[in-house]
Parts: sequence; C-alpha cells; structure tokens
Amino acid sequence: MHLDVQDLRNFYYRSTLGRAAQASVRGRLLDLWPDATGQTVAGFGFAVPLMRPYLADARRVVALMPGPQGVMQWPAGMPNVSILTEEWLWPLETGHVDRLVVMHGLETSDRPSRLLEECWRVLGPGGRAMFIVPNRAGLWSRSDLTPFGFGRPYTLGQLESQLRAHHFTIERHAAALYRPPSNRRFWLKSGALFEKMGRSLPTVLAGGVFLVEVSKRVNRQSGLMSRDKPPSRIRVLEGLSNPIPKPA
Repeated sequence: MHLDVQDLRNFYYRSTLGRAAQASVRGRLLDLWPDATGQTVAGFGFAVPLMRPYLADARRVVALMPGPQGVMQWPAGMPNVSILTEEWLWPLETGHVDRLVVMHGLETSDRPSRLLEECWRVLGPGGRAMFIVPNRAGLWSRSDLTPFGFGRPYTLGQLESQLRAHHFTIERHAAALYRPPSNRRFWLKSGALFEKMGRSLPTVLAGGVFLVEVSKRVNRQSGLMSRDKPPSRIRVLEGLSNPIPKPA
C-alpha cells in the first residue's frame, strides 16, 4: 500500500516531526555514504529527502517514484530529476547505477521480489544499494503519524534474509530515528539527544528504521575450465611432408 506523494511531501517538508526524521535518517546515510562524486545515484519510492547532498558532485541523480504513489517535481528551484515509473520496470539501463537508495518502497510494494529483481538489474558491478525500512519492534512502525507506520515493517533478520535470497551481499547495517514519533514539544526539543544516545545501542534493539547496505553479487564461473590450444605455426608450415598423426 503506497502513500500518496502529497502526504509524504507534507510530512517531510512541512511538519516539524518530518523534518526531524529527515535529518536523522539522512545523517545516518551520510555517515555510511559521505561522497558520491562522479557516480550515478538513484532513489526509489520517496527517497528524495535523503538525496539532496549528492546533487552537487554526482554525475547523475534520478528520483524514481512509483505510479500508485504519484510524483512531484524535485528538487525545488532546480531542473527536475524525478520520474513517475512502473514499480518493476524502471527507465534505466542495466548495470548503470552506482548508488541506489530505497525508502518507502520495499515495505509498501505489493510484489517485493520483483522490486528487488529490478534493483539488482540496474546496479552495476560493485554497485551499492541502501534499503531503509521501518523496524518491526520500533515505535515508528506502530504510529500512524508518520509514513513508517504504513506497509510491512521488518526485523533486521527478515530484511537481510530477503536481500540474500535475491543475490545481494550484506555489507553493513545501521539504525536511525531513536526519538519517539511524537509532536509534543518536549520530545521534539530533546530529539537530538536521543539520536546521539541511540547510536551507542545495538542496531537490533533500538531505532525506528533500519538502514541495510548491500552490494551486487555476481556469481563467479564454477566448474572445470578448458582452453583450446591454437595449432603450432611450425606444424602448419611443414605441411603434408610431416603430417600430424591421427589419434588412435
């Protein structure tokens, strides 16, 4: 079940809680991916709140928004790079994406396996993807005040198992959104302290969302390999005067 793009925009850009959530998740993403100079960066779902820092130095940035969600122009005040697309058929060439961010995409998809296949297709060799999903045990997945309260939340083990089943290699994981999902002034003012304290806790115990980084695994060729040996130039020049004997 996809949320409407207008609801997502209003939360992240027009509400205090949404701007705080944006800062928390984007801060963790930048800890893991501080630089994308010269790379092609793509986002699927509603990943645009996290992608602005890459606009200046990336070779290309594109925001893919699924049809059931809808699309909005992004970034504001700059040439538009957002595209309305089919959920499992992206207008990107195979193997041309270096960095892929998926937020509000996997947990809301009706067919997550097909979505993961499309993610794998567009990533280049050695490409990395970051999947950001609500923590099943966290407070944010239980609240209707935020977009993370919709769709299917995950445990860390469930998410990593699903990604491995689709030929991704798990590189590392992190968490964000340690503050409660509340609009009360006390929680909003003390949120930065909660975020700082939460980073010292194990990922599986706290945090409203998981960030799981994966790389594209290309299976190596297995089995015995044989190499054809080219005919000797000397034997060819000798001709019929010294024929090669036939095998018995």
